[in-house]
Amino acid sequence: MASPRKPLYYPEYLQLDRILDAQYPESAKDGSPAHDEMLFIIVHQTFELWFKQILHELDLVQGIFDNDTVPEKHVGRAVHALRRINEIQRLLIDQLGVLETMTPLDFLDFRDDLVPASGFQSMQFRQIENLLGLDPAHRLKIKGAAYVDVLSEEHARLVRATEHQTSLLDCVQRWLERTPFVSFGDFDFWDAYRAAVESMLARDRMVVETHPNIDAEERSVQLARFDDMAGSFDALFDRDQWEALRDTGKRRFSHRAILAALLINLYRDEPIFQLPFRFLTGLVDIDEGFTAWRQRHALMVHRMIGGRIGTGGTSGHGYLEAAADKHRTFQDLFDLPTFFIPRSALPELPMSVREQLDFRYHEPA
Repeated sequence: MASPRKPLYYPEYLQLDRILDAQYPESAKDGSPAHDEMLFIIVHQTFELWFKQILHELDLVQGIFDNDTVPEKHVGRAVHALRRINEIQRLLIDQLGVLETMTPLDFLDFRDDLVPASGFQSMQFRQIENLLGLDPAHRLKIKGAAYVDVLSEEHARLVRATEHQTSLLDCVQRWLERTPFVSFGDFDFWDAYRAAVESMLARDRMVVETHPNIDAEERSVQLARFDDMAGSFDALFDRDQWEALRDTGKRRFSHRAILAALLINLYRDEPIFQLPFRFLTGLVDIDEGFTAWRQRHALMVHRMIGGRIGTGGTSGHGYLEAAADKHRTFQDLFDLPTFFIPRSALPELPMSVREQLDFRYHEPA
């Protein structure tokens, strides 16, 4: 018989003694504490706690998708985890507003005490980026050096290890490549889709060429943009062209994976595609969430220190703005609407195919 457990006490369960005794302002060490340094510490400690939770959720999602088969009910759990991450991202952005109750002059009271510590040394955030699938080759350098060079030797080793782990992007790509509905037997969906695209492009080009409110110069610009977009479709329909773009780093997903993602989005109203669609949307939401957080962070840094360099030696807000643009993982999913066509133009699926995409209940005999 198990011995009775000691009654649980709230402060002990939450380890409040350790947490609430973890704030040591540097400015207080010389006998003149800066009042706002406590806020600065607590906000950044809270960031790290939320990063820990994000890593916890990513571990769940990756554990689901890093398999040869992914049961439908598990996709629902992954969708829920991604939604939780996105809600956490909203909190991260809101916390910057709390930090901005500290004025630039308040920050100057203790800023020099922080050098060379910097948020760039957040090991957990670097792990999040790598586990999502950020390409190390696309990373911005920090003071001309690799991003791990600003970390301690132990933390650099732990972050480097995540570069070699299977990323969420890798798992999702393999899952998409296994999508069984890219081919529909006798029904050639991609031929029908291509015919619909060509018809749409012909109509769109005619609008540009004949629009009465566009002058010759603007028409030339619009037609050039149109030709670029049409070129994107050429790559979509040509596996070799698409894979060549992957070789140059302009695309991440394989040709088969992007076709599956496109099919899921185009036919998201079919019951069997609802959960996959929500999952892919969740990935876009997370990429957008971190982009928004970086942009908001850049604005805050600009407001706080102006054109000064950051405490870690970077260009401050300039680095953050560049990272917001470049440090995105699921760019291919952001670009997917390029290939959308209106529902009214979608090829009609044969009844035999639609039955495969439906949830059906059979009355017992």
